[in-house]
Amino acid sequence: MAAVDTPVPDLGDRARACAERLRAADRVLLASHIDADGLTSAAVASAALARAGIDHEVVFEKQLDAESIAGIAAREFEVVLFTDFGSGQLDVIADHETRGDFVPVIADHHQPADPDTTFHLNPLLEGIDGASELSGAGASYVLARALEGPDGDNRDLAALAVVGAVGDMQNGGGGLVGANEAIVADGVDAGVLEERTDLDLYGRQTRPLPKLLEYASDVRIPGISNDEAGAIGFLRDLDVDARRDGEWRRWVDLDDAERQTLVSALIRRAVASGVPADRIETLVGTSYTLLDEESGTELRDVSEFSTLLNATARYERADVGLAVCLGDRDVALAEARRLLRNHRRNLSEGLQWVKSEGVTHEEHLQWFDAGSRIRETIVGIVAGMAAGSSAVDRSKPVIAFAEKSDTELKVSSRGTGRLVRRGLDLSAVMREASRSVGGDGGGHDVAAGATVPIDERDAFLAAAEELIGDQLSS
Repeated sequence: MAAVDTPVPDLGDRARACAERLRAADRVLLASHIDADGLTSAAVASAALARAGIDHEVVFEKQLDAESIAGIAAREFEVVLFTDFGSGQLDVIADHETRGDFVPVIADHHQPADPDTTFHLNPLLEGIDGASELSGAGASYVLARALEGPDGDNRDLAALAVVGAVGDMQNGGGGLVGANEAIVADGVDAGVLEERTDLDLYGRQTRPLPKLLEYASDVRIPGISNDEAGAIGFLRDLDVDARRDGEWRRWVDLDDAERQTLVSALIRRAVASGVPADRIETLVGTSYTLLDEESGTELRDVSEFSTLLNATARYERADVGLAVCLGDRDVALAEARRLLRNHRRNLSEGLQWVKSEGVTHEEHLQWFDAGSRIRETIVGIVAGMAAGSSAVDRSKPVIAFAEKSDTELKVSSRGTGRLVRRGLDLSAVMREASRSVGGDGGGHDVAAGATVPIDERDAFLAAAEELIGDQLSS
């Protein structure tokens, strides 16, 4: 079969080698992570495998460790395709490969461990930043393009890859960059994606205008942010018909002129309120709209889609999230929306707990231990929300703990781009500190996680404190 052009040429040879090994398999087990990037990674890969006529099953894991890899091996598939994880667990995977348990094919974007394996698609191996330029879903998409047959291409899957990238927080105010840009271009060319400059607030498709403004936390505007009456008053003073037929309109309901009026007024209010100029600039950014989805729904905007997905697998319903990604707009979507309502309530309660209880400050980091008060599958999201609020000090990374079991703690860490530029690498911190106490971890420089024995929290913190201090001092 002729070589297929990929959207990321540097990864072309790796993608084609992985694709050929998958085509040669009788059956493939597809294993993926449970966050939005993991779900979209699995969906992109599953759709591509199905279109290529490759028989496969899909499983999800909260964390890929020795125990879960052993469980995967026990399923006795000839080939296992790992998406959105696998690179950081190459040492354990290699042992199973050596024993002949399975042939691993990996499409991931996390920091690779040693030794390498033959079929390994990871942007970091080719000098592409896996934290900001290509997500797990993006790696799966590159693989999907290499799996294309003569009857059509997989460029429509770029929509899900963009959902994964945004869900993995790879979009700054200027939008997706690096290899992600090529995937966006594929989606635009395929007619499934629209890229435009827009108000950069969460909820443009679904939130009534007062809630859109009230809940905007990234740029706090006095008298509007966290102020329902203030947001309503601001809208009433505008030359915009913010209500229609007795109901508040949404951002998606406004025409271009009305949107421009609202944005201009919002910027004027921010300037008058003394909001720093660099924060005001972030009010406007790049938005991505999924053109095949119904306007005004959670699936139309990639940010809202990714939140919906996080509300499924993190509550043991990865099957629901995968079904939504693969096109179920009936039973699965209804269940996903129910889970989303529950997810939002839990996140709100979790953030409120952090604000009320506070965090403990060390010299180089800050931390909180939620115990069983915050679900271990969402404590990382809560930590990220806390990092963007007044609850924590943005000059230091935040580390969050939650009970995973009677014997283990889940650890999540979040930093900032500024700290990363100073040398912070939370992937290395989580991996080295956890392994020093008998656990394991990894991730990205700005966000990473680990699992550690429940009685080793303080020893883990001491190790992390020393590692972060060394990184930031060098």
